[in-house]
Amino acid sequence: MSSEEIINKTIEFVKEQLKKVDASHDWWHVYRVWKLAKEIAESENKKHEINLLAVELGALLHDVADHKFFNEVEELKKVEGFLDSLKVDEDTKEIVLTILKDISFKGKPEKVKDKPIEFLIVQDADRLDAIGAIGIARTFSYGGFKRRLIYDPSQKPKRYKSKEEYVNSDSSTINHFYEKLLLLKDLMNTESGKKIAEHRHKFMEQFLEEFFKEWDGLC
Repeated sequence: MSSEEIINKTIEFVKEQLKKVDASHDWWHVYRVWKLAKEIAESENKKHEINLLAVELGALLHDVADHKFFNEVEELKKVEGFLDSLKVDEDTKEIVLTILKDISFKGKPEKVKDKPIEFLIVQDADRLDAIGAIGIARTFSYGGFKRRLIYDPSQKPKRYKSKEEYVNSDSSTINHFYEKLLLLKDLMNTESGKKIAEHRHKFMEQFLEEFFKEWDGLC
């Protein structure tokens, strides 16, 4: 089976898997991450030997085992079976499964270590879609889905000690900027990711400045 056929079948699989999730994690999020991952890979390909099929498959499949919506263990087994059905080679499959297992932020603002370049590219692409204008839209979409407050001045941003504490948090959507989104710029792995993140980060800072002015009735 050609790489193009594998990608097309994967797109069909992902669309089916994500058809019931909220708008912040739907097919269009995956589409943007996929496109951006390919762009970053093209840039990074000058410095690294990159498995481009692993990048594309990792980007396309990165949310199908997301702990926010699915049972991770069950979905990872399903993905492994799906990749086997497409006769994806073992090295590529291992990279893709690593991406799915470890890509999530999970409340800890730490840079990853000892991961393949394909993982670093997809993680950057995913995190870039969490910031900037699209990131702001996704954050409020997910906050509404979880029935979270937009903002509560008495509720301060948190630093989480575990994945479980982060996942179960009922912190406001505005707090989420300080708990995750504003931290992502400094967690980018690639030079391409860092450059794009600078612009998107500044846009979020401008948004928050305007938000607090309006909250206080100053403009």
